[in-house]
Amino acid sequence: MISLPRALYIHIPWCIRKCPYCDFNSHEQANPDFAGYGRALVRDLNADLERYGSIPFVSLFFGGGTPSLFPPQYLEPLFQRLRDLDLISDHTEITLEANPGTLDRGHLSGYRNLGINRLSIGVQSFNEEVLKELGRIHDKDQAVAMIEHAKAIGFDRLNVDLMHGTPGQTPLIAQEDLNIIRNLEVSHLSWYQLTIEPNTAFYSKPPTLPEEDSLEVTEEMGSEIINAMGLEHYEVSAFAKSGEEARHNLNYWEFGDYLGIGAGAHGKITTERGVVRTQRTRQPSNYLSRTNFHATEHPLSDGHLGAECLMNGLRLKSGISYACFQERTGLDPIEFRAAHLIEADRLQLLNPGRFQASELGWRHLNRILEMLI
Repeated sequence: MISLPRALYIHIPWCIRKCPYCDFNSHEQANPDFAGYGRALVRDLNADLERYGSIPFVSLFFGGGTPSLFPPQYLEPLFQRLRDLDLISDHTEITLEANPGTLDRGHLSGYRNLGINRLSIGVQSFNEEVLKELGRIHDKDQAVAMIEHAKAIGFDRLNVDLMHGTPGQTPLIAQEDLNIIRNLEVSHLSWYQLTIEPNTAFYSKPPTLPEEDSLEVTEEMGSEIINAMGLEHYEVSAFAKSGEEARHNLNYWEFGDYLGIGAGAHGKITTERGVVRTQRTRQPSNYLSRTNFHATEHPLSDGHLGAECLMNGLRLKSGISYACFQERTGLDPIEFRAAHLIEADRLQLLNPGRFQASELGWRHLNRILEMLI
């Protein structure tokens, strides 16, 4: 059996306040049991290693929720276990999502001392009115302070999340947001349009969003500013300087394997029995009261395998090679293309010789993905 690159995702489920656009597994809770949760993460890791074997991780990612709420000392047992088993090294990319509204310089230094070497900072906007519409708990000054302090204490690799197409946003406000990013000299940017997802406050009470003409102006202007920063558009919503691409996300898009630990975490593992998806219980209270630490498994059929691999790989500007597709699905790429992407080829939405969107296809990627569903 081929051993694919493997990453580790760690979910932290708590927030100070749930944002109205958020459909992630996040929960408002006063005084969470951080210590108990840290112990549970170690038990989760041990259970997955027992079931799927011990392979060094190419990356770790702490997502949420709001991971920057988590006191660093309660993550030490997890890091110690990873080091004892030689699953991480000084070269492993280890990312933690951070909310500027939880800016704690002691926490940031503690994360750095643990070995976390990359932050993904959820700014969304620097405009006070837009932040209020989005239900964010930080302001412009806190966002700038978190970015500057993180850089000062040694976080050389930073991502900033920015949204456009948000309530109250104009092209001018979007331009101001991006100019602040330019002045802060950020090496990786996630810039994406707000979408209204089911099971969110915005879905049940939709806000007023910018008109289509305004969105087009914002996207055209934004692309020009980001390009002038020297950031390459390498994934649908991600831009980076050369060598600063997010390795953890690249592993997702290239259909590598990953373990998922923590409340509600998902994983994807290639086994001798085929490819399986894993999932852990979502509610933090249920998660902490478990006696069985094995995740629930869901096997993927061949049809789903090919579609999922392409739905990930086509998000990359470079796409995914036939060789990588075959290695990670066990399917013949030419046969799969002929069976599922006839219309895409006819409309010249894909480049020949590999699974890669053409310039036209890149602008209509959702249409290609709909052909796979």
